[in-house]
Amino acid sequence: MRSAGPTEPLTGSAWRSLLPDVHPLPITSIGGSAEAVAPRLLGCHLLSLVDGVVVAGRIVEVEAYLGPDDPASHAATRAGRTRRNAPMYGAPGTAYVYFIYGMHWCFNVVTGAPGDPQAVLIRALEPVIGTEAMARRRDRTSELANGPARLSEALGINGSLNEHLLSDPPLLLLDGELREGEAVAVSGRIGVREAADWPLRYFIEGNPALSRRGPVPSLQGAVS
Repeated sequence: MRSAGPTEPLTGSAWRSLLPDVHPLPITSIGGSAEAVAPRLLGCHLLSLVDGVVVAGRIVEVEAYLGPDDPASHAATRAGRTRRNAPMYGAPGTAYVYFIYGMHWCFNVVTGAPGDPQAVLIRALEPVIGTEAMARRRDRTSELANGPARLSEALGINGSLNEHLLSDPPLLLLDGELREGEAVAVSGRIGVREAADWPLRYFIEGNPALSRRGPVPSLQGAVS
């Protein structure tokens, strides 16, 4: 697979020539417990056509949030169903996009059956297509998508895509796989106060696009 260089503009359907064998993920691959779906998303692609600009990244880091019994989830029992977390109760394969710190958007893939508010936070992408556009949006040429807020900015994701079906433009979740020699590792979650040590952060070990490459809580090592 060829990556788009920093000076290569891409518009329209040009992404298909760079990802010729990549297709939208079927709901059967997205639906289920967040804990089971999260590691399966590693190596898959997130493609944005927002504003007619084509950018894409390969998913290299995710975190699972398990719903009412997960104290770190927006849908934890103490919170119940709210206007903010309502998209988590929707259909698998839809987007849950929320605003944090009054300045950043974070993107999640809903995985639970309707009424079962489970979701996977996409924490980091390895840029694949449209790095020049990502750099313009981020106003920098490095660390383009190595964090949930950074990747949302790089892909033009905001609240208008909340509850968006991820098999449709302008934001699509596409298939993919691990490369030869890559391994999946698991650790505690990052940036949460409760249940931070739950081993629900999955990542491609050693990938340079990870949001954090140093030690994190309760590192569990590689998983199959």
